[in-house]
Amino acid sequence: MPHRWLCALALVLSCLASRAQAIEVCDAPPRFGLSPAAIAITRAACEEHRQWMRPFIDTQGRLASLRVTEAESSYLADHGIVAWQRVAMYWRDSGTLAQIGGEPGASSCLVPAGNRDTDNDCRAFIVDTPWSAAFVSWVMTRAGIADFRRSPRHIDYIRTAWRDGASGGPYRYTDPAVEKPAPGDLLCFIRNRDQVLGYAGLTATLDRKGAAPNESHCDIVVAANVGGDRTLHLIGGNVFNAVTMRQLPLDRSGHVLLPVPQAVPEDGSGEANGPGRECTPSQADQCNFNRQDWAVLLKLQAQTVQPPLPASPAAPITAPVPGLPPAPAPVAPLPNDPTQPAPALPATPSAPDAPAPAEPLKSPR
Repeated sequence: MPHRWLCALALVLSCLASRAQAIEVCDAPPRFGLSPAAIAITRAACEEHRQWMRPFIDTQGRLASLRVTEAESSYLADHGIVAWQRVAMYWRDSGTLAQIGGEPGASSCLVPAGNRDTDNDCRAFIVDTPWSAAFVSWVMTRAGIADFRRSPRHIDYIRTAWRDGASGGPYRYTDPAVEKPAPGDLLCFIRNRDQVLGYAGLTATLDRKGAAPNESHCDIVVAANVGGDRTLHLIGGNVFNAVTMRQLPLDRSGHVLLPVPQAVPEDGSGEANGPGRECTPSQADQCNFNRQDWAVLLKLQAQTVQPPLPASPAAPITAPVPGLPPAPAPVAPLPNDPTQPAPALPATPSAPDAPAPAEPLKSPR
């Protein structure tokens, strides 16, 4: 073959490779062999990431994009609802709002938007109150994962996976250094501590049935090693005040390569969701928002996604009953996705073994 044809072929192959690498993981078809539950979870999380205009943290731990945040009245991608109202929807439709109904402004998020006083109260509640666990709970509601422990605190469903996962719960508590992450899993870190816990420390705390770390965060795994990129893609709510994707490197075997964590004092003298105290303009190489105390991987187990329910009229807005959070209202299927199952009403989650303390107001992120 003439040399010029070899060069042309190499150029074509290079272009094809570039196009393959440029694909958005949320736009790629589901990986062969994924369960319906995993597909439903990733679709719900990916759709929300699109709505927030795809902000992400790259594998070096750098925030690469951020276009709209929680407190804004700016419309999201579909121009159907503004940012702060969508966060209020996560709270309401997941059933988690009633669990913290005593927080200032929470009850105003039950009122339809349009009243200036209740709108301002609801927006203040959204800005001041961590909503990342409400987002995860909403995704599980949207995906039809009936037995998921919906809660405004990540530690509640981490504890449930530790306690019930081996007996058939939706998630199994595992060591992220041992198990390989896959779409539908949850990767979680502990934050605001002056000592790194890791998997062993968190497990020991749960085994002692003592006070579990109250401040934590979980991201939803949506893709792993797409096209051989050796990258784990996760989506979390309330990450830099938006629904944000995070990228972490994978090794050749598919295990996640976690950065060395940075302990952060509980007195607030460090960035609670930040890259560490040594991150300064003169030490930019130390700035890594992926440097967290990644302590546990919750592995999705075999689940039956709830079948669609016939449409029913919306339930009236009522005041929350302390200790008895109502089941979340059903939500409509994802737009332009006829294959997305619409979940039925999930059962009211059972109470944990011991009451968990209320999650504090937001730390700097």
